[in-house]
Amino acid sequence: MKKSIIAIDGPSGVGKSTLSRQLAEKLGYLNLDTGAMYRVVALAASRQGISAAEPAALATLCREIAIRLEGRDGGERVLLNGEDVTEAIRTPEVTRLTPLFAARPEVRRAMVALQRELGREGGVVLEGRDIGTAVFPEADIKFFLRAAAAERGRRRYLEMEQKGLAADLDQTIADVEARDVADSTRTDSPLIQAEDAIVIDTTELSIEEVLERMLDHIEEVLNLAD
Repeated sequence: MKKSIIAIDGPSGVGKSTLSRQLAEKLGYLNLDTGAMYRVVALAASRQGISAAEPAALATLCREIAIRLEGRDGGERVLLNGEDVTEAIRTPEVTRLTPLFAARPEVRRAMVALQRELGREGGVVLEGRDIGTAVFPEADIKFFLRAAAAERGRRRYLEMEQKGLAADLDQTIADVEARDVADSTRTDSPLIQAEDAIVIDTTELSIEEVLERMLDHIEEVLNLAD
C-alpha cells in the first residue's frame, strides 16, 4: 500500500486519539497525537510559571523543550525532556489550561513545524484540530469526526472516572462546550472542517464501527490511486 498522510480532525471527545492509534496500528503507520504536544506545552509552561499571556517566554519555552512520542510496552508514551508525562498531561488542570496555550500563535507555529517534520515522509496518521487545514492541507486522506457535546462530555467523564480522577459530569460537558468555542474562534488555525474531508458522526457509533468506515474509505482511495 502507498504510504500516505492521513489527517483526523475534530473537537474533543469524538474518539480521535483512540481511532488514530488503532488506524495507525492497522496500517503499520506512525501515529502522531498532536493534541498531546499542546498538552505538553501547557504542562511545561505551568511548571515554569509561564502564562499564556507571555508570548516571548512561550516562544523560548517551545524552542527549548524536547517533545517525543514513542511506543512502549504495547502502548504510546509522551515524553517531555525525557520524562514520561503520559498521565500528567491528562489531568483536569492540564486539560483546562491546554486551549489557552494552544491558541497562542507562537505555540502553534512551533508545534506545526514539529508535526510537519515528523510526518513529511508519509506513512503517518495525525490527529488534531487543524491537521487537514493547516498542518497538512495536502494530506492524501482527511477525516473530520464530530459528535454531540453531551455525548463527548460523557465519554470524557467516564475516562476520568476510570483513571480515578475526580470529575463532575455537568462540569465536564460544560468544559467540552467551552473548548469547542475556544478552538473554533481562535485566530490562529481554528478548528474548521476541511472541504475535502470525509465527515463521520460518532455520536451513535462504537470505535469499532467508526474504524471500519475509515478503513473502507482508505482502501477505496488507495485502490483508486494505484
